[in-house]
Amino acid sequence: MAENVNRPIKMNLHTNLLEIEEKMYPLVDVESPNTFRNMFPYNEVPKIAFNDRIVPHHLPEEIFITDTTFRDGQQSRTPYSSDQIVTIYDFLHKLGGPNGMIRASEFFLYSKKDRDAVYRCMERGYRYPEVTSWIRASKEDFQLVKEIGMKETGILVSCSDYHIFYKLKMTRREAMEHYLSVVRECLETGISPRCHLEDVTRADIYGYVIPFCLELMKLSEEYRIPVKVRACDTMGYGVNYPGAVIPRSVPGIIYGLHKHAGVPCEWLEWHGHNDFYKAVSNSTTAWLYGCAGVNTSLFGIGERTGNTPLEAMVFEYAQLKGDLNGMNTRIITELASYYENIIGYSIPPYTPFVGKNFNVTRAGIHADGLLKNEEIYNIFDTDKFLNRPVLCAVSNTSGLAGIAHWMNTYYKLPEKKCLDKNSPVVKEVKKWVDEEYESGRVTVLTDDELVTVITDVCERLGTRLND
Repeated sequence: MAENVNRPIKMNLHTNLLEIEEKMYPLVDVESPNTFRNMFPYNEVPKIAFNDRIVPHHLPEEIFITDTTFRDGQQSRTPYSSDQIVTIYDFLHKLGGPNGMIRASEFFLYSKKDRDAVYRCMERGYRYPEVTSWIRASKEDFQLVKEIGMKETGILVSCSDYHIFYKLKMTRREAMEHYLSVVRECLETGISPRCHLEDVTRADIYGYVIPFCLELMKLSEEYRIPVKVRACDTMGYGVNYPGAVIPRSVPGIIYGLHKHAGVPCEWLEWHGHNDFYKAVSNSTTAWLYGCAGVNTSLFGIGERTGNTPLEAMVFEYAQLKGDLNGMNTRIITELASYYENIIGYSIPPYTPFVGKNFNVTRAGIHADGLLKNEEIYNIFDTDKFLNRPVLCAVSNTSGLAGIAHWMNTYYKLPEKKCLDKNSPVVKEVKKWVDEEYESGRVTVLTDDELVTVITDVCERLGTRLND
């Protein structure tokens, strides 16, 4: 207990508890890299270890989304044209709503095309998303930021020994001093740096990351300019399980950065990759444990398996906070249409919220339920939030109910005119559907085919659907 005698006691305004200030964490400058080979044996599947050290939830009062569609999102596809970048940026502004829920969007600066797009987006004059950049930790790259006149820039500060020793060929101290020199130059010109802790889920959190971030906070205090910290799960190794061991523990990383390095929640950001299918759950976890910002890309497009999908975090936010805080979710459907019809990008059909099949059912028993009450088999009012009414694809398993539901939806029949499975028109269409599959068909029926058949049936029966 003697070691606590002279350390100050402060009130934690979040928990309303008195706390003793934590010890400082000095840099551990090792001679050989710590690659956590026990957790990351390259010739085996990585291990998830536990020590059952639990950290508390700490959801910030204000959480938000940032975007990397034009940076990480361009690293795995054909680069966007300047016109496409500006159009998507306009969409992001509308999606974020009046409260700027999509807080910032980052850009490359290396090509003339990218710089032209940056200028055009800045000319829009939107407060949000703020136009920011991404550079390597070099003074040459920083010149580009100064020339354009940006208020904030991301700086790549790789933090695992894999990168420090094997890629940079430096020691931890050399890497830290190099990074701090670039950050200091950034601050000297009044530009706010955003330090990207690349490969944080394979880094020595308390031997390097926390000491480095403590130095960043000292610089921020000296220059009175925010120094933001982005924790980058570059390889998707992060896990959200309570009691998991760092550096794989997302709660542990965020807790350490906030509690022990002193990074304010509003300066903390999480950047996830989806290599192990955990991008969304890890991003939400980062929010829950004290990280205000989550970095995303549209439709999850990004390096290798991609990033955290922006549209996913829109609905994660709503589920956590209870509302959308002004976000216009129908823009998500407009963006999906723009990608498919103008850019030529094919969104996988089963992608949540934006794939063509995300709210389409093919099972007859499900269609029967939808016909009786849409809520039974639809996640929420997809027509209201995404301008995507729930649909039933017509196939050999659709049954009378599926055909009736398809007709009601496709023809937008008012409630009083809706057909049920006892309708003569539905029964006649069902006969045709059965004949198609009895003759050997294996594919789902197209809208055009169904419209042709329904028109013919209505003429034969002397009826009109909207009468």
